Amino acid sequence: MNKTCPRVNFNFEHRFLPPVYILVFIIGLVANGRGLKSLLHNWKKLGNVNIFVLNLGLADILYLLTLPFLMVYYFMGSKWIFGDSFCKITRFCFNLNLYGSIGFLTCISVYRYLAIVHPMRVMGRITVTHTVAISITVWLLVSVQSLPDMFYTKTFGNRPGKCYDTTHKIYVEDYRKYSLGWTLTGFCIPFLITLGCYGHMIVILCRINTTDKILKQRCLKLLFILILLFSVCYIPYHVLRNLNLWSRVLLKQGLCRGWFNRVYIAHQISRGLVCLNSALNPLVYLHANEDIPAQLRRVLQQVRQTFSRLSLSNIGSVPVSQTADEA
Repeated sequence: MNKTCPRVNFNFEHRFLPPVYILVFIIGLVANGRGLKSLLHNWKKLGNVNIFVLNLGLADILYLLTLPFLMVYYFMGSKWIFGDSFCKITRFCFNLNLYGSIGFLTCISVYRYLAIVHPMRVMGRITVTHTVAISITVWLLVSVQSLPDMFYTKTFGNRPGKCYDTTHKIYVEDYRKYSLGWTLTGFCIPFLITLGCYGHMIVILCRINTTDKILKQRCLKLLFILILLFSVCYIPYHVLRNLNLWSRVLLKQGLCRGWFNRVYIAHQISRGLVCLNSALNPLVYLHANEDIPAQLRRVLQQVRQTFSRLSLSNIGSVPVSQTADEA
């Protein structure tokens, strides 16, 4: 096996991840800081969706504050000096950010869907209390999903060493099963919900010719942002994390494949890309600060006025004799 199995380039992460973390840390703090400041400044003008956006920003800040410790870790050649407990906390914050972001983006998508497809029937019934309760539920679900990860070994031995983003090779089989279930509940289901909401929303907006063109453009822009986030940050990470875990299971079983090194490098790249969500999420702020229900009320009011004018013109065009005969 030693002759045929290519050597995995573990040094790649030391060269690739630190510059990415530095870039994300600087851009993420500035972008989220300005975005949250703008959000709080215009709070009264905006709808309940602000609560979801605020939680999205808090999830980003929580993760960004752990990046300096990861920078030190990789600059020191993957030597963790901050203790086992803090290693687990750091990885837990990453998972809270990742799946919290996916969860709150899903909430924003559902909220916008209801605002456009069911503006009168549903939107008036969604209060601040409901939105806060949904946000707390998202945090609880994400925490429950991420909590088992903390029980897996993250460091090995008493000496300063690795701080695994998954776990040691001894437990890799069990962790792969956990990762697959986590991917289904934490990523696949929210992704399908988001895709379904925006797919139906775009169909509705395209069918209604009277809908404001600016509203259509904003919805399409937000859809593009979400597609960008999922395509660049979330989809590659989840696919390659599970593929890399599978390669580790095969290697532990004594099986060798030529693609092990390529999958490992691709997985490290996806780890860098997934942390970009903390810098890209503020783009959602730019398109969440719109009172969509108010816009739709104005559009529906214009439609009613148009129908009223048409009805009046039709009544006025009916001949007097015909009206008398019908009476």
